[in-house]
Amino acid sequence: MPARTYRPSPRNLRLLAAALRRGELVAMPTETVYGLAANALDARACRKIFAAKRRPANDPLIVHVPDLRAAEKLAVFNEAARVLAKKFWPGPLTLVLPKRAVVPGIVTSGQDTVALRSPAHPLARRLLQLAGIPLAAPSANPFGYVSPTTAEHVHAGLGRRIKHILDGGACPVGVESTIVDVSDPHRLRVLRPGAISARQLSDVLRAAGLRATVSQPQRKPQVLAPGLLDQHYSPHTPLSLCTRIASALRHEPGSKTALIFWRKPAGHARKNWHWLSDAGSPEQAARNFYSLLRRTDATGHTRIVAEKAPASAGHLGVAINDRLTRAAGKRRAPGSR
Repeated sequence: MPARTYRPSPRNLRLLAAALRRGELVAMPTETVYGLAANALDARACRKIFAAKRRPANDPLIVHVPDLRAAEKLAVFNEAARVLAKKFWPGPLTLVLPKRAVVPGIVTSGQDTVALRSPAHPLARRLLQLAGIPLAAPSANPFGYVSPTTAEHVHAGLGRRIKHILDGGACPVGVESTIVDVSDPHRLRVLRPGAISARQLSDVLRAAGLRATVSQPQRKPQVLAPGLLDQHYSPHTPLSLCTRIASALRHEPGSKTALIFWRKPAGHARKNWHWLSDAGSPEQAARNFYSLLRRTDATGHTRIVAEKAPASAGHLGVAINDRLTRAAGKRRAPGSR
């Protein structure tokens, strides 16, 4: 039986909260992407996430909580972590900290740390409040595929594997949260870039009088966190990257290549041309990113070539390039420069 999509009425929210308490799965919107939620304190419920997504057991889950008070019941916080949580929660920031015994091992893939965040989306927050439990919620899509930013995306990927989808419209941020390892309060490490930059984290810690360094994202972090596999977020169509799509490829007659430009190109647009933003806005590009990847994946082209975000796009550009690099794996873009 296909999944039911629920409108966010008070009655439906109560029904879905009750389903979560019973150990069922619910796809819910967040400000970043849609998540596949389950009771984070119920190992059996969390196993259903791995089964529905066909997710490997060595890829841990992010746990969503309503606030810092709830988070401190699940992890051992230090002062740096508290400062960041108070500043950026609710919002697209995930903190990795030593876990407490109440967190099942399946959630952390057997590690002694847990990834926590407090989502800003009002529907995710309402579900947390009504359910009264922390929610483990990785992206609500088959493992490794393009992340979902609408309820329709969830239904297309998991509609035959889950029962409940809460429709909250399109996700306003569009890329996953920044993940930062705060286990050592003096040396923080950004494990995955997102809508909050390392510079912003450093500035907040400095303003609080804390002496801490925040390292930039690394391709091979020592701490395993969600969304860090070398190939991830990938469309079915082979994807390759370039700094700028070459003129010869733009005007190739009868091209079977879908082209994704960073901003709308000049001149008469062709059917295989797509762009992330009209005028180079990083915020618009992030909101459009996964939807555009999905659309180009469905065009029937034999490959996709995408331009990387320029340096001027800032930390959102870094986040988009991180996802593009993982989506492309080790492929290169022939015909590009």
